[in-house]
Amino acid sequence: MKKNKCTDAEPAKPKLYTTLEREAHVEMVERKSQFLGHAIPCKTEVEALAFIAAMKSKYSDATHNVYAYSIAENNIMRFSDDGEPQGTAGMPVLDVIRKSGFTDACIVVTRYFGGILLGAGGLVRAYSASAAQAVGEAHIVSYEGYTEFTLRCDYSDYQKVAYELPSFGAIEDGNDFGAEVMLKLAVKDTIFEDFLKRMTEITAGRARIEQTGTRFDFR
Repeated sequence: MKKNKCTDAEPAKPKLYTTLEREAHVEMVERKSQFLGHAIPCKTEVEALAFIAAMKSKYSDATHNVYAYSIAENNIMRFSDDGEPQGTAGMPVLDVIRKSGFTDACIVVTRYFGGILLGAGGLVRAYSASAAQAVGEAHIVSYEGYTEFTLRCDYSDYQKVAYELPSFGAIEDGNDFGAEVMLKLAVKDTIFEDFLKRMTEITAGRARIEQTGTRFDFR
């Protein structure tokens, strides 16, 4: 008779949103060619294209303005070699984004040709290095998923509820002390169900919780 294999349930893994923390600009020289790496966080393709246009305008005298961007919404990924040999510029920049695991970001690498040909391999290495340096300066950050909700309770239960909030790392976004207590709160997605159970326990089911949304927070 075949026995069923029992395993302990794995804890829920946090849902993360990983992007760049800030805009950054770096400079490097490879065999007399100057490479300027520019990186920026952006939420939409419109923002990415605006950044690309701004860099092309600022460095209009450059030999090339290569770019790549990744937008989480609709899973958009685009790149351009901007005149460099196919596969030697835009794709290596995009690979820096993909392999680093972040999204909602745009990278532009500006090149001023120094008179020495780098060859295909040299171009790939130079564009990759410039993009990676810009990303390092922009700093990759991860934001954890939070559930937003309102909690309503009687004043007789409020002290018990308030006492438990720190242990769940709850973020208080607002409150209203009227006929009853209303708190606008957010807790990590991974512990929201545990929070609901605890509130039910300490208020004997009297606390009323209504989910209102989700967001990502860096904590």
